[in-house]
This record gives sequence, C-alpha cells and structure tokens, in this order.
Amino acid sequence: MTGAVDAFDELQLRLGPALAANRAGSGIDHVLVILPSYSVSESILSHYGERIPSLEHRYLNALLIAGRIESCEMVFISTRRPDPAVVDYYISLMPAAVRDDARSRISLIEIDDGTARSVAARLIDQPAMLADIRGRIGDRPAFMEPWNVTEHEVALALALDVPINGTRPDLRGVGFKSEGRRLMAAAGAPVPFGREDVRTVEDVLEAIRDIRAARPGVPGVVIKHDDSGAGDGNVVIDLAAMADAADPDSDLRTRVEGLPAWYLADLARGGIVEERIAGRSFSSPSAQVDIRPGGEVVVLATHEQVLGGEGGQVYLGCRFPADRAYAPELALHAAAIGEGLAERGAIGRFGVDFVTSTNGAEPWSVHAIEINLRKGGTTHPYAALRNAVPGRYDEATGRWIAEDGTTRVYSATDNLVNNAWVGLPASAVIEAVAAAGLQFSPERGTGVILHMLLGLAIDGRIGLTAIAETPAEATRMQAATEAAIAGLGAASF
Repeated sequence: MTGAVDAFDELQLRLGPALAANRAGSGIDHVLVILPSYSVSESILSHYGERIPSLEHRYLNALLIAGRIESCEMVFISTRRPDPAVVDYYISLMPAAVRDDARSRISLIEIDDGTARSVAARLIDQPAMLADIRGRIGDRPAFMEPWNVTEHEVALALALDVPINGTRPDLRGVGFKSEGRRLMAAAGAPVPFGREDVRTVEDVLEAIRDIRAARPGVPGVVIKHDDSGAGDGNVVIDLAAMADAADPDSDLRTRVEGLPAWYLADLARGGIVEERIAGRSFSSPSAQVDIRPGGEVVVLATHEQVLGGEGGQVYLGCRFPADRAYAPELALHAAAIGEGLAERGAIGRFGVDFVTSTNGAEPWSVHAIEINLRKGGTTHPYAALRNAVPGRYDEATGRWIAEDGTTRVYSATDNLVNNAWVGLPASAVIEAVAAAGLQFSPERGTGVILHMLLGLAIDGRIGLTAIAETPAEATRMQAATEAAIAGLGAASF
C-alpha cells in the first residue's frame, strides 16, 4: 500500500504542468481525460439507479473546452456513448471556425459491462481499453478530471500514468458533514448550531435537546448522513408541528425511531444534527472553488441553488450568480475554507453550500452548512458558461465578466421531466429548441445549452443552462425551452 501511495504522490507532481498546458493560447499539446465516474455509496447508486448514465452526460458540457483551447485533445469516458446527434450538437455551439478541428480532438469511450460499478472501477478491469487510452496520450502532458476521487480513481490514474485533478481519497472525510462543520468553523465561517458525530437514535434526540436549549423556538432540525450528497442523506424534523402535541418528546422519539431502516443503518456510520435556519426570506446559495497545485485558492462562482423534494433538501437546479446582497461574503468564507482544505492537501474543485436568511429589517444572515469535496450540481452549468463565454468571476461584485467586458448570468436545471417525453429522439428536442430561436449562439454569447439528453430514453428528463445578459431573460429562456419541448410528442416519432 505504501508503494502505491508513493507512486501516486510522484504521479501527482506532473499535475501542475498539465494544468498549465490546459489554458487558451498555451500552445502545448496535451490530453484531458474527462471521467464523470460516480464513485459513491451503494445507497446513493441505488437511489439514482438507471439515471446514472444520464447524469454522467451532464459533463458533455466539458467538450466545449475543445473549442476554446486548440491544443487540447479530449477523451470522454462514460457508461453510455452519446448519440452522434448529441456530439454534433455540442460541436455546433462552438464558433464555426474551430468546429472541424475541435471535432478531430474529441474521443468518446463507452464502458458498459452490465455492472452497477463506477466507470473507474470498470475501466481498471479492461487492459485493452487502458492500453488504447495510453496510446492516445503518448508522451504528452495529460491529466484526469474526475467527478470525485476514491481508490478506484487512484488505481486508474496509476494504470494510465495520468495525474488526477482532485483530492486524494485519504482526505475524503474532510468533505463529510461532521469533519466539514469543524473545518468551516475553524476557518471562521458561521455554521448553524448543531452536533457532529451522531450515530444512534439517542444521539439524535440528545442533539435536538441541545439545539432547543440553545435556540428556543427553533422551527426544526436537519439530520444529515456524513457521507451523502445532493440532499439524499438529509431528513428534516419539523419541531414546530410537534409543539402542540400532548407529549412532544414522545412524538419526537417516534418520528426519529420511525426513520427507514436503511437510513438509520447509514446514520450508524456517522452524521450530524443541526438547527434548520429560517426567516421571512430564505435562500440556499453555494460557492464553487478551485484549489490549484501549490495551494492557490480561486473562487470560481457563486450560485442560488433551487431545492425541492421532501423537506426542500434535494438539488434541482441553480441560478448564477448568487444575490449581490451576500455574494461577496459567500466568496470570502469559501476562500477561507479553501485555505483550510489546501493546508490539509486538498486539490481541485470543491463546493460550499450555505443558507442565508433575513426577516426583512436586518442584513442577511449567512451560514455555511457543508463542503462537497468533488464536482457538484453547479459544476456543469459553470463549465457551459466558462467555455462558451470565456471570462472571469469577479468576487467583489459577484458578476461574470466576459472577455469583451459584458456580463452574463444563467438559469440551469437538471430536472425538466415529463413522462410524455420518454422516447423522444435527442435530435428532435435539439431541433425544437433551435427552431424556437433559443439555441446558444457563439456569436451573441447567449442562448440555451442542453444537457442530459440521454435522459429522454430513460425517464423523459433533461437539463439545460440558459445563458443571458439579465436574470429575467435567463428565466424566460428556460421557460420557453420547456414549452418548445412540450410541443413535441413521443407518439409522433
């Protein structure tokens, strides 16, 4: 094991030069391996089930890099190969002058072995595929851009002899809810009152008693699994609804003991309980951050997250940027948290989720609630903007400033879903959006970029990023896109 760790450490020394090559105008031929591999727990994999290949295809947005960086060759590895019409679609979103050359620099690899394992776990069992990828890379600088990093991704990196732009798996616990709360507090970010390292029903009940004592009148609490994402391990307990019960404590115990057996089993591996922040106005923003080799911390973007599902804990989409009333504060806390992560050896992308609230009279109150030490739901919309409208995020003003000095915003979702869309060809949806005048135009730098088009064959679910110059226009384009698709009918194809 020590030998493998040493070999990986040595391999990672090549990441800095490879990332330096991956910049517009570098002129250094290099290879970017896109690995949207969901290396997550069995409970999360079972939750998403057959939707995993569609979620992997969210990161086809990264193909737009080939239109922005002419020295970059890309290898996209996924469970299901995207339809040729979908690849043509992404090429069409690039400036006309670079399309043919960009197409020649994109390779697509499918690895569908019938198992529920992650792409990385499947690929390390395929020596012929590994040899083919190594042959494509040759002696050029290269790096792998993963969704997250586990032992499987490390094994794949060693097999391909390619460094990873991501945090090594022995630091993975820093992104868990308990350790994340401690790190955020140490960085000076305010966190909701709560308790880490809960594992049993009694731990949960004791934590709730402590929260009630410290926060009289608290409307509710949230229980979260340490190792979870996208709200899948979160349960909201509405304390206000129990206040008038004859025996509130007994009702609370019944509610917690009545959680599903699988949930309590996962909780036994660790979790947190914290107060649920509330206010007359409330939002769930986030910050996306990059830690570069050498420890430089860069805040890439802030977002307003759109949440839904039971208790409003499931990620559905986002709006960029976050509200200017608190976006600079989000960036400040996210950067401090990034410094703490960098000191521990973290690298690559991570996100910080916040909650903000106000009762109208006072300023917004900001609380950091979790670290996502991986890619997330805001990564692929940001990739669409960054590569389609190159520019930079200005932390002080919370704006995206394009290279020509204009600004951009976007509205994005992963959850445009309709049973009537099941079976619609991706090409028909692409054509309908284009016919409505909504498709992204590289000349204007505005329009809609679709993703998750594979979801049409699975559950009639797709996603989009609507890039505009104003929030109102982005919202309008998102609604108009849904209407354009709704005008189609699977029965006619």
